[in-house]
Amino acid sequence: MKLTILGTGNAAVTECYNTCFVFSDNNRHFLVDAGGGNQILKKLKDADIPLCEIHDIFITHEHIDHLLGLIWLIRMIGQNMNRGTYEGKLHIYCHEDLPDIIQTIASLTIQKKVFRHIDERILLHSVHSGETRKILGCDVTFFDIESTKATQYGFTMMLPNRKKFTCTGDEPYNPANYAYVNGSDWLMHEAFCLFREADIFNPYEKHHSTVKEACQTAQELNIPNLILYHTEDKNIKNRKRWYTEEGRQYYHGNLYVPDDMECFEL
Repeated sequence: MKLTILGTGNAAVTECYNTCFVFSDNNRHFLVDAGGGNQILKKLKDADIPLCEIHDIFITHEHIDHLLGLIWLIRMIGQNMNRGTYEGKLHIYCHEDLPDIIQTIASLTIQKKVFRHIDERILLHSVHSGETRKILGCDVTFFDIESTKATQYGFTMMLPNRKKFTCTGDEPYNPANYAYVNGSDWLMHEAFCLFREADIFNPYEKHHSTVKEACQTAQELNIPNLILYHTEDKNIKNRKRWYTEEGRQYYHGNLYVPDDMECFEL
């Protein structure tokens, strides 16, 4: 299983793309979030992932930097369905409040000849906290991260090698989710900025954490592999080095601060 980080930034970035990533098993792909615009199409092209090979998408929550790229994917995949160049169905997983939001935006912005595929070949699946679905042949369990801003789900994925991969969404790990996160071999955790720059970026008022806290969490949970994402981008050329230097003071596992388009073998 390969993981490609398509975007690494928070909502306001301009030097990288908004956070989204894709699991790939040969020519099958599972996309998590889609960023805030049509740059998702360029990211997938650069990753050599054809739209016709994407049949599973999970949207964590309604914020525009995670959701709006999906509208472009619905449009383009729907057009491919009309041309006969997309086989099968597109499955979109999200919490129960999101299908209506997605359908409303799509109905207002996408031509009827494409929108007509929703509920026929473009299927919106409401998932509940604790529910498990089979995606890419793996058990994917979704869970409510208990956000106070907007309902948001994370997930765990049991990989083919029996390693456990967990994403806690774009807010700090909540101990209420211990049962899901415990025992993870890989953890994706947001890190809005460096701890030493918290007074500049004000992560806490946005319900985010710093590199320090993310790494402390992973250390306390004995996570072997930690990926930091959903960051600011004001000095992106130094981001990997600075975040790694700060993180290693608090976390002693394998720490990764990826750039856009960086890949991992899981």
